Amino acid sequence: MKGKGIMTLEEMAWEFAEIFEELDTQQINEVVAANVPIETLEFFVKYTEGFAKGSIISNSTRGQLPNLMLIGYLMRTLEEKLDISDN
Repeated sequence: MKGKGIMTLEEMAWEFAEIFEELDTQQINEVVAANVPIETLEFFVKYTEGFAKGSIISNSTRGQLPNLMLIGYLMRTLEEKLDISDN
């Protein structure tokens, strides 16, 4: 971390990745349950299904789109909870 406890977005992303790498499936599920409303998870699935229709995206990639949205959502939630700077 730089300075007076202020993290950059890049530093936060690396910290996030390192923490999630150490979690097992149950711990990840607990983090998701504590931070993401079920309606939001359902939205991610429906939105990505619609987004992927007609796109040249492999089935395996299509299956990962909701997870990518979830990661972005969790990172944004973390960013709001922490003192983050984009400098």
